[in-house]
Amino acid sequence: MGLFNFFTQEIAIDLGTANTLIIWNDKVVVDEPSIVAKDIQTGKIVAIGKKAQQMHGKTHRLIETVRPLKDGVIADFQSAEQMIRGMIKMINPGRRLFNPSLRMVICIPSGITEVEKRAVRDSAEHAGAKEVYLIHEPMAAAIGIGIDVEEPMGNMIIDIGGGTSEIAVIALGGIVCDKSIRIAGDDFTNDIEEYMRRQHNMLVGERTAEQIKIEVGAAIPELDNPPEDYAVRGRDLVTGIPKEIVVTYSEISYALDKTIAKIEEAILSALELTPPELSADIYKTGIYLAGGGSMLRGLDKRISAKTKLPVWIAEDPLRAVARGTSIALKNINKYQFLIRD
Repeated sequence: MGLFNFFTQEIAIDLGTANTLIIWNDKVVVDEPSIVAKDIQTGKIVAIGKKAQQMHGKTHRLIETVRPLKDGVIADFQSAEQMIRGMIKMINPGRRLFNPSLRMVICIPSGITEVEKRAVRDSAEHAGAKEVYLIHEPMAAAIGIGIDVEEPMGNMIIDIGGGTSEIAVIALGGIVCDKSIRIAGDDFTNDIEEYMRRQHNMLVGERTAEQIKIEVGAAIPELDNPPEDYAVRGRDLVTGIPKEIVVTYSEISYALDKTIAKIEEAILSALELTPPELSADIYKTGIYLAGGGSMLRGLDKRISAKTKLPVWIAEDPLRAVARGTSIALKNINKYQFLIRD
């Protein structure tokens, strides 16, 4: 290890709307929800990540919980900066005698604007980064899945995160055509909240809706190995009294139907934009799914039925983007598509 490497700390960050992952020394050292809790009077951060998540929806008037990212981009600049700084501190809790210069590779949605890109870069620099590289999420996902992105072979990647769904066709180390839509996991959660209110006259919080999605979320009404029914507790909108009801996966698939249809439309429109030679490749290789949203039961089957193409889910889809970002960090000179300026 050279002296320069000794003084340079390299970290890869998957800055997501729902979760932020940090990889350091090839290991996922931070995997926390992208949320902060702050004191309203002083503006001081009270908790970050899991601790703040536990407070979400349960705070009194002196504390508020903030999700600094919305639709895959930074919505609250100050909170985002404090969150990144707090999560970097989690990497190495032991005291350091010197502060090594930080080099970061951060992944960003492919449909991001220059202004939004600037916000990510500034937040990272304010959090202490000396060098900041950016990589597009579908590219990071492809590398994380294990696809050789430099090959003259077309591959279609769909990364369904918390705030955005990124659909891209990759070949020769670049994104040939892409479609980035701001419809993803958070919309599934909102659909469930809305459905519980409309169908069962019951008010549930964001955290409960998220839990329903994890326990009984499904994209199709008939599954081969269905999850057990799930008991949901919330407030009755008629009486105002807390109550419990049981929901099934097929009702949740009905609640999510319209949002999934929008993602399907975006996939079809990306396939229409694909050059014919790459379409021939995709027919052979199929479609790869990554991101937390791809874990929705039956989603691969539904997309496969719609596109008539084979659909593969990445192993450990939640970490595919972070893994790819980390590989890109180690091979900074090899990957020309990393955005540096």
